[in-house]
Amino acid sequence: MHESSPRPENEGSAASDGNRPLLIVLAADHAAVRRKLRRLLQGAPGLEIIAEAGDAESAVEAVGRHAPAALVLDLDRPGDIASLDTIGAVEEASPGTRVIVLLTTDDARFARHALHAGAAACILGDPPGEDLVDAVRRAATERHAPARPEPGPPPDDLTGRELDVLRLLALGHTNTEIAAQMHLSVRTIEGHRAHLQQKLSRPSRAELVRYALDRGLLPGTEDPAQG
Repeated sequence: MHESSPRPENEGSAASDGNRPLLIVLAADHAAVRRKLRRLLQGAPGLEIIAEAGDAESAVEAVGRHAPAALVLDLDRPGDIASLDTIGAVEEASPGTRVIVLLTTDDARFARHALHAGAAACILGDPPGEDLVDAVRRAATERHAPARPEPGPPPDDLTGRELDVLRLLALGHTNTEIAAQMHLSVRTIEGHRAHLQQKLSRPSRAELVRYALDRGLLPGTEDPAQG
């Protein structure tokens, strides 16, 4: 694990107060990935890398020591860091730290598992770009904001067919599988997907998964009061 200049333990818990930078821990099992992430995040105003880790144990240790605003976690690669258990361990080590998971493929099943495990966001990109910077800032802001109201139903302008497509996409089905289940052409499903991404301002499948989870649209996540 590589760290920047030392700070008192748990000082990072107040990192977003005043003019102090948002503290971030980077965790990825490849040094080259960490270098790319460091260049991206250190170049963004108001962000500071407080520690880096190359395995899950070191990542959780660093989070517990520094209580950063966010942990940027590359889970989409082999090795110890690939365990989704890391997200739960981070929650125990520092409840205020938000976990941002990086994906190299638009894998809805993987994103759903990561979000269920407690990740604040899943970011697609290899290497990631400004979406990652924005996600870190959003997550840190939400961490200090008042609790949000319970998720509501989807917007009224989503049709029943769009909701069906959304659910199946979020469950990880391919366009071809959805087309077969709904007795539609693949081109039609592609059109529905593009329309959903535009209408909901969710440009990736991972973000559609987050939307579906927040609205209780996936099996096991529905609000019983509305069932």
